[in-house]
Order: sequence, then C-alpha cells, then structure tokens
Amino acid sequence: MSRNKLLSAALGPVMLFAAGFTTVAAGTPQVVAVSPSGPAVPENLLRISIRFDAAPEDQILRRLSLASGDGRPRNEPFLDQELWSPDGRVLTVLLHPGRVKTGLVAHEQLGAILAEGETVQLMLDGEPLSRWVVGPRDAQGPRPGDWRPKTVRAGCRDPLVVRLDGPIDARDANYVAVVDAQHRRVLGNPELLEGERVWRFTPAKAWSIGPYQLVARGTLEDPAGNRLNSRFEREADQRSEPANDVAIPLEVIRVHECGLKR
Repeated sequence: MSRNKLLSAALGPVMLFAAGFTTVAAGTPQVVAVSPSGPAVPENLLRISIRFDAAPEDQILRRLSLASGDGRPRNEPFLDQELWSPDGRVLTVLLHPGRVKTGLVAHEQLGAILAEGETVQLMLDGEPLSRWVVGPRDAQGPRPGDWRPKTVRAGCRDPLVVRLDGPIDARDANYVAVVDAQHRRVLGNPELLEGERVWRFTPAKAWSIGPYQLVARGTLEDPAGNRLNSRFEREADQRSEPANDVAIPLEVIRVHECGLKR
C-alpha cells in the first residue's frame, strides 16, 4: 500500500453532507453556531454553515437571506440546495458558484455577490445570525507547509495546538488528524478555534515519545472552496491538481512531570 493510501486509511471516513432536510423537531430550533465564525470573509466566499441545537422540521434556505450592513437583502445569493449533516443539525448553503467564479455568465450578468470592503449579514427570518467584513479574494487553498504545530510532552495529555495559515472550512476538523509510527489514527477530540484558524487536538491518552505526524486530507478546503494546495477557480483548460494528503512531523519532548511548565 502506498504512503498516501496509508495516510488516507489512518484518517478514516469523514463526515458526509447529504442534500435534503431532516424532519425531527417541531418549530425552529435555536442556532448555536455559524461559520465562518471569524469577523471577516473573503470576497469569493463559497459556503456558510449553520448549526442548530436540534434538527429543524422545515426547509431553512427559503428563510435565509444575505443582506448589506444596512439590512438590504442581496438578490438570489444562494444556490437552491440544502446540504445537511447526517444528524440533521448542520446546514451548509452555497453562495451561487456561478457568481463566485469570475468569467462565468451568471457572474457577468448578475454580478459578484460580495465586494471587498463592504459589510454583510446572514439573516434568518429577517433577524441577523452573523455579520462579516468582506476581505480580498482568497485565491489559494490551505498550505500545510505554513502551519505551526506546538510541541507536546511525552507522558502528558497536552492538547496539540496547530496555528493554520488561514481559516479552513468549519466542517473539516476531522480532515486533520494525528497518526503514530504505524500510521494509526490517534484517538482524541479535534476542534477548530479562533475563526477556524487554529486546530486543537486533545488526545484520549497521554502522548508517548513518538514519532507522530500531523496529517491533512487532500480534500481539505477553506471557506472559498480552495482545496489543499489547490484553487477552486481555474482556467477552463487547466487541470485540477491531485488531492494528495500531506504529513507534517510533530515534536514530542521528554519531561519529568506533566505539571512542569515548558
């Protein structure tokens, strides 16, 4: 088995999002999180995710709007499709790709959805859920070579904190993993923090002396749909790069006691 297949096997299955909606709870459950969760989004933002405390009963997309800072709604900003997590609690909506990508008919006729420097709001039933400042276009996918993992201590359950080169898709926390010398996935709890710019992993058991690697799945994306070391927007005749996983060595240090400060 190739090294890349070993890494993919270690990463294991990832969460899939299915089109449609799940009818479970009556009424509209409470929104508990919106991503991107940071204060800014790129001009070519592709997807927004909303987490509810229970599965909504009805379709949500028709009740969503994207508005200017003064509350004026944008004209048809979303693709007419709801993407739900298997538990029916996380809805992902796509900004219309034809208006996100430049050079396409929809972009030329209807214009871009977002413009750098403006403020936009995501609204549900006319009430704001999140507010962002629009930044420049994000033309490059995540670059693991620029990630900065901190050291962890053997014999301790230190969280591994990795500062990323930029925000990644909030759904993709499990697209990053720690593997041991046998390419087995280390069990633990991953989470994204600080506007999806920091990946933190708390292991289920104490670290051993190693070696360990941090592995990023090749299909990891940022909020603009750019994949690992790749781009969402390409020329028509430009072939997409292969979605190869990337492995980064991790440093584990020896200490006498876990209580000692590093």
